Amino acid sequence: MTGTQQILFIQGGGAGAHDEWDDKLVDSLSRELGDEHEVRYPRMPGEGDPSYARWSPVIRREMADLEGGAVVAGHSVGGTILIHALAEQPPERRLAAIVLIAAPFVGQGGWPGEEFELPGDLGARLPHGARVHVFHGLEDETALPSHADLYARVIPQAQVHRLPGRDHQLNNDLSEVAKAICPDEP
Repeated sequence: MTGTQQILFIQGGGAGAHDEWDDKLVDSLSRELGDEHEVRYPRMPGEGDPSYARWSPVIRREMADLEGGAVVAGHSVGGTILIHALAEQPPERRLAAIVLIAAPFVGQGGWPGEEFELPGDLGARLPHGARVHVFHGLEDETALPSHADLYARVIPQAQVHRLPGRDHQLNNDLSEVAKAICPDEP
């Protein structure tokens, strides 16, 4: 691929998440990926009280601006909303990868769904050809590590990365995520 690969990073929820928490994840990812990648990091509306109704239109607008071969990534509830938006209405352009980072699973065995539950055939509804990676810290006390297994059940093509000693923020280290986004680079 020539040029700059785009990565759309959807923040997690909670007051201050964009500027005080997930900015560290974006900094880590940008540093690990280098100049050949453009990490887009939009501010989600009402981050203190995230909702599918408010966030999904913003996510869809951001995805519409991506070039073919982009990567979409979401942290925490941002990943949950992202994956549901992708399943409900895939983008028009081809995605290289979908990355979930410490994303809570909404549905049976996971968090209760007030706005939606993830479908049992989630993997079949995702854009074809996109690699799917699920990253989860084994010390995550916000979205328990078992949520990664729930995603693996409904997205059979997903590669699950269980990271020992990592918390909900993956200790602000997205080096493994960068390697999954660019598997052919050193």
